[in-house]
Amino acid sequence: MIRHKQNIRALWALPLFLPGVVMAGEVTLTGEGSVRYEPDSARLTFTASAEHELPQKATDQVASIMKQWREGISDYRPQLQEYADASVHLYSRTLPSEERDQEPEKTAVASQTISFSISDLSLLNPILQQAQALGLNYNLGPHQFFHSQETRMEQDALALALADAKSRCEFVAQQMNQSCGKVVTLNINGGHRPMPMMMSADARGAGTISSVGEREINASVNATFELD
Repeated sequence: MIRHKQNIRALWALPLFLPGVVMAGEVTLTGEGSVRYEPDSARLTFTASAEHELPQKATDQVASIMKQWREGISDYRPQLQEYADASVHLYSRTLPSEERDQEPEKTAVASQTISFSISDLSLLNPILQQAQALGLNYNLGPHQFFHSQETRMEQDALALALADAKSRCEFVAQQMNQSCGKVVTLNINGGHRPMPMMMSADARGAGTISSVGEREINASVNATFELD
């Protein structure tokens, strides 16, 4: 669901700033636009890990977890885009000693990272449940959700901002018995990035998402128009 809106200011407020912005047949003003939407995709990363005093044992345990993971998601695998699970890491970790003069012990830590994206958020909860059942580590936050058409929506927000600027110019010109002419200068403010909203977790299970929430992309322009 995508909703567009323009920033419409109360008309009675405009005369308060007309003397300050109209100079030598020109008017400088700001236009704003925004687009609200709900994400339709997500990028996910999971990690399987195990510890053992013997490196081979730790590696075998991770391999067993990965086998169960692949079997558990076999029905969803064709829908997982940019899938990768070949990132394997093995290192040793020093355990804290209980006594000061005791020689520290080391343990081997093996881990394997899984990453992919989904364009169907109905897959999210089944995948999370599979990850939780296997004890995979993951962090799920608003920044991992996005819309497949975000670039187009950024352009839509900018188009609304430009239209808002032109509409305000036409109103100002009409009040002065003139017409809004060509653009003299135009500055487009950067950072038309989405503002993340809160996610809603379902109380029926930890980590189960019932609603991702809405987001908003904002755009603004500063424009100077000639008054004919």
